[in-house]
Amino acid sequence: MLEVQFSQASDFGKVRTNNEDAMGSFIPASRQQARTHGYLFAVADGVGGMDLGEVASAKAISVITEEFEKAQAGTMLISLLPRLIQHANAAVHDCTLAPEYRGKKMATTLVACALRYDQAIVSHIGDSRCYLVRNGKAKQITQDHTWVNEQRKMGLISASEAAESESRHVLIRSLGPEMFVSPDTTAVTLLAGDALVLCSDGVHDELKETELSVIVSQNKNIDEIARELVARAVEIDGNDNTTAQVIRIRSVEQIGMYRGRPYRLPT
Repeated sequence: MLEVQFSQASDFGKVRTNNEDAMGSFIPASRQQARTHGYLFAVADGVGGMDLGEVASAKAISVITEEFEKAQAGTMLISLLPRLIQHANAAVHDCTLAPEYRGKKMATTLVACALRYDQAIVSHIGDSRCYLVRNGKAKQITQDHTWVNEQRKMGLISASEAAESESRHVLIRSLGPEMFVSPDTTAVTLLAGDALVLCSDGVHDELKETELSVIVSQNKNIDEIARELVARAVEIDGNDNTTAQVIRIRSVEQIGMYRGRPYRLPT
């Protein structure tokens, strides 16, 4: 069956006095729950320059993790995850209507990864990312919802220009400002030995994919790896909050689907 190791780390950085990043997870309590629900991991990054980024990120994480646990057993993750992100968006948006927050603006990014059998479903809004590390190489699964990345996709600027642009953090999608959002969702087939990294821009702004893959591929305790990812990013710059979750895939359970129902493949 699917077995994972998991750790996470976060740091204020060298400049910020509060941490607007948030992270959360749902770990199944039994083998049965691992098959009916699966695992969930999520990272949110409150948007700087607004009033209550830390409130927005914490609310998004609490909603998506709590509702994932309450979801009907066997629900297809590829349809569940975008729906939960919509719920998280509504909750953040509603916060701005509460008496204590009225007149305040808040927004957050969110990247979530749900695992079941041999599948990872990744859904996100904003520029918090998910990477797949396989055979010592990192591949970015998500695409940033930023103005600069849209320019890059249209061929108006190069990847190196996008990485160095002063506008690289200008978001075109985030949770909170609008009543409805449109997350991007991707399915990835997992192999034993893979690792997944969810992180805020405090990590991926500073660590190139090669350095990230080197750190994650080390034969170390996974707690050390998560701490090292964050510490290295802070060492390089440290001007932002820095958060990473690391999920190591120990084994998978290969399945097929028939009329929407999973069945075990013959070994």
